[in-house]
Amino acid sequence: MAVKLRCERVTKYIMPAVRGLIAKTLIKEYGFSQSSAAKALGISQAAVSYYISSKRGYRMSKKLEKNKMIMEAIRGLARKIAETKGSKKVNLNLCDICSILNENR
Repeated sequence: MAVKLRCERVTKYIMPAVRGLIAKTLIKEYGFSQSSAAKALGISQAAVSYYISSKRGYRMSKKLEKNKMIMEAIRGLARKIAETKGSKKVNLNLCDICSILNENR
């Protein structure tokens, strides 16, 4: 049996959901287009479309949406991106989100 590190699981399951929630926030609350949200997140417009239509990361994003602290972190990241209009790279620090998840276990 292969051993998977926690960070590998986070990258595979949580990261897509976080990106999707940030993309949704940028589009709904800050008026970004799918293309501009994609550019700001360093992903494709097609990926944003999948997140918006709940074809990618849906189950995990529903779980994350129930956690107020996680959603505060996601809204904070979206706000930072929106403040720079996506022109600056914003560090998507998943370690902070992982810490919150570990605290709520």
